Amino acid sequence: MGVIAWLALGLLAGAVAKAILPGRDPGGLIGTTVIGIAGAFLGGWLSSQLLGRTVQREFFDPATWGSAVVGALVLLIGYRVLFGNSRD
Repeated sequence: MGVIAWLALGLLAGAVAKAILPGRDPGGLIGTTVIGIAGAFLGGWLSSQLLGRTVQREFFDPATWGSAVVGALVLLIGYRVLFGNSRD
């Protein structure tokens, strides 16, 4: 997959992570979007490094989507722990 595909996957993974963990985030929509994109990259990298599962070239691979969503969830939870659970 190319960089554009990873960005699109990250946007969608961030939306899925946000649906799983609803609530207001300190960074708002832009912060959640960036976390989703970074989570997709992190999830793909961790999947290839720790599980020995290389990232497929296909956009609709379930394992790629799963790793992207899990990476986004991990970063979103970490972000909430570090910066608070809601905006004031």
